[in-house]
This record gives sequence, C-alpha cells and structure tokens, in this order.
Amino acid sequence: MGGLKMMKNLSKAWFQGSLALPFLLGFFFVLFTYLTVSHQFAYSQTPSTHAIQTNPFKDATPAKQGNERRTEDLKDKDETAKVQSHRDPSPIPKIEKNDTSSSNHFGENFENFKQSPTNIPICNTHNPLSDTCDTQKGDIRTHGTSSSILIVPKFSTEGNVPQEWRIRPYSRKHMTSIKEVTVKQLNSPQEAPLCTVDYKHPALVFALGGLIGNYWHDFTDVLVPLFIASRQFDRKVQFLITNIQPWWLGKYEKIIRALSRYEVIDFDQDNQVRCFSRVLVGLEMHKEFSIDPSRAPNGYSMADFTKFLRSTFNLQRDHPIRLSENPDVKPRLMIIDRTNYRKFNNTQEIARLAERLGFETIIADPKFNLGVDEFAKTVNSFDVLLGAHGAGLTNCVFLPTNAVVIQVVPYGNLEHMAKVDFGDPIVDMKLNYLEYSISAEESTLMDIYGKDHPVIKDPISIHQSGWDKVAEYYLGKQDMRVNVDRFAPTLLKARELLNK
Repeated sequence: MGGLKMMKNLSKAWFQGSLALPFLLGFFFVLFTYLTVSHQFAYSQTPSTHAIQTNPFKDATPAKQGNERRTEDLKDKDETAKVQSHRDPSPIPKIEKNDTSSSNHFGENFENFKQSPTNIPICNTHNPLSDTCDTQKGDIRTHGTSSSILIVPKFSTEGNVPQEWRIRPYSRKHMTSIKEVTVKQLNSPQEAPLCTVDYKHPALVFALGGLIGNYWHDFTDVLVPLFIASRQFDRKVQFLITNIQPWWLGKYEKIIRALSRYEVIDFDQDNQVRCFSRVLVGLEMHKEFSIDPSRAPNGYSMADFTKFLRSTFNLQRDHPIRLSENPDVKPRLMIIDRTNYRKFNNTQEIARLAERLGFETIIADPKFNLGVDEFAKTVNSFDVLLGAHGAGLTNCVFLPTNAVVIQVVPYGNLEHMAKVDFGDPIVDMKLNYLEYSISAEESTLMDIYGKDHPVIKDPISIHQSGWDKVAEYYLGKQDMRVNVDRFAPTLLKARELLNK
C-alpha cells in the first residue's frame, strides 16, 4: 500500500512539473531490483540421506512359475469381458548400483524445466486401452506409500491451476483391481517434501496384477508394453512397481534385468522421497500382443522385441531351416498339446500325419512350473509351431525369424479374435502365419449339443448373448478332433514357406 501511495504522489509531482524524468526512472530501477532479489530468496536447501533397497526377486516361488493358468483362476472375470470387447546372444549384465546422490535441492540442475504447468505435456488419458504419464524433464518426486508422483516447479506458479491425474499404471485402464497412482503438479517448491534419494536416471512406475498369471497376458499386458516404455533408456531406468508379485518377477527375472540394471522397488512399501528428472507412469498397450512402431520410442517393432528376447535368453537360431538349401533335412515341428479345454483329441494322429509329410515332430506340453529360459531354448530349435488358439501359442516369440506358426481356430466364429490375438502379432514378428479353422464336425460341441443347438447352428446368436457365453461354450467346453485329410494342405503349405 505504501508503494502504491508513493507512486501516486510521484505521478502527481510529475504532472505538476516538479519532478524530473531521471529521478522517476531511477526509482523504478530500484523497485525492480528489490523485487527480483526478494524472489530469489524463496529457495531453501536441506540435507538428505540414502535409501536402502530390497530385492523382490529373492522371494520368487518356483512352484508358481510356468506358461499358463486356467481361465477359472483368473481374477476380475467382469474385467476380462471388458478386455475382450477391445479386441477380441549376450549374457545379462549384473545388477548395478543406482546412480544416486544425496539430495540438497528444491530445483537446481533443472534449467530447462518449463515453469508453467500448462506448458508440460503430462498425462494421456485418451488412449482407449491405457492411461500413461510422462513428466519429461523437471524436478519429480515420488512417494510410494502415498501413491504420489509430485511435479515440483522451479518457481512459484501462483495464478495457474495445478493439474492432477489419477492413473492405474497397468496397460488395461479398465482393470479396477489395480490401485491408482496420483500424478500432481505443485504450485511452488515450498510445497514439496524433502528429497531423501536423488537419481541421475529416469523412473518408470507400473503395476502388476490384473490378468497376469496367464502366459499370453504376461506378455501382452506387461512384458511387451514394458519393453516399449523402457528399452529406450538402455537399462538406465528405475522400476517402481505397485502391486508387486515376487513370483512373477522370479519367472521373468531375465527379461526384467535386461531392461533395467537396478533392483526393482516395491512402490507400495516405499516411504522414501525419491527425486528424478523424469518419471513415466503406466504402461501403454498399442494393440494386443504387438507394437505399433509409429508410436514406439525409436520406432521399436515387435520384430525388435523378439530379437531382444533371443539376445536375453541367448537363443542360437535367428533363422529356420531353408529347405531349398537343405533338401534332405526334415524341418522340425512342435505341437503344443493342451491338457484342458480346446485340446486336440487326436494329437498322435496329427503327429503321424506330419511325419508322413516330411516333418520331424515333437509333442510338447509346457507345464505351469516349466522355466521360461528352458522352454525358450526348446522352442527356438523348431521351424514350425502348431497349436490351438490359446496361451501356448505365445511361445512363438522365441521362434527364429521367418519360422511358421499354425493356429488352429476352434469352432464358433472365432476367426477375428484369433487374428487379433495371434494372427496379426505373428506377422508383426516377421514370422509366417497359417490358420486352420475347424468345422462343426471336428468339434466336441457337436457331440454334446447336437447339430440343431444354437451353439452349432447359430454361433452369431451366441456372440450376441455376450462374451460370457462365448467363453463358456467355445473356449471353455470345446475340444477338437482335427480331420487330418482336411488339415494336410496346411502342413504342406508350411513346408512350402520353409522352401523360400
């Protein structure tokens, strides 16, 4: 108020001709200097300490490792319906210590940080599948036990309304069992909690749970999106995991360690205030079991993901056999033998057919407790992978480039789902894809319900009844007896593809 009164008097004096122009200019210079200096004193400095990290890998339970889990064991059955409505060789380096240092700042060393919250692209909630955030460069502080990601401005941003987002950091945003993480912009550095650990590399916050435990969902929902988000950092990224699952981390430990050189942090139990220059929140799914290179950092593709897996697991074969160069060698064919629903009732007959057509054939039953490392090497030694629609076909990620995958589609108008879940991703992996749809006569549903039941006579009506009925009849109650005479041309086509 005193300053305003003084300015009023000065103005009056000016118009009366009793005050010279130089004096007025000097007054404004002094006033500007005072305000600038006083604003700079808004910062304070505080000491901090290092945090002790735990190793969730050590709690992994081998008995819970494996390739597939029964549908009835999956959580959130109602959420599964929502999901379906959207689609239908070098050793891994040792874990290294974090590039951390004691923190004693509220915002130093972030010269390029934009001051106004409106200038920072933070969260994208418009993707129909996934919600994600990327703070870009700045002063970002995480606090796990409060599920908070705080964006700290370098200067006070009074006058701007800070934004806040609540994100489920899982690739399927509609999975309500996943706990939300709050991403919040602060108005001033004074509002920020003091740093206890300061990092020189970025962080990625994501959730486990959801539909993991099913082998296909392990890759589709987590491992592929995790590759998309983290590969760009060349292992220099800290994983902060909410709803952590030690058994799952144990099963896929090699992949996790190949994407981050640091021990993962259990975000839900983390009471430290960790300070980063960049934090990514959530995993983005481009499409089922695949990558859209136009949306991925560095243009990564699904073929890059399979190449990454071959390096991670030290798989020896990058290409299948070329029959044109090895006419006397039998191509190797693996038949995935399911032991529950959608299994082949005549697996041995299919194997004998393949042998007659010139394949070396092996029947494989990937048990739930089979290690991924072991089975990856086995799959990589084959040229053709054959299996019914189901999680076992996920093992195609370990095949050499240009190998052949044959998907047997159960009866019930499931071709679109089969294409979205496996057909398109297999092509994206630069593998050859063949599809064989069984007839009603090849389905055990014919024996159970007869030819006049809507399940056989009118599959469209079953689809119109909702996903639950589709899953119940066509995925949960159906086995197959493949007509080998009708199936033979598909195997011959596989040989033809290996001839190129």
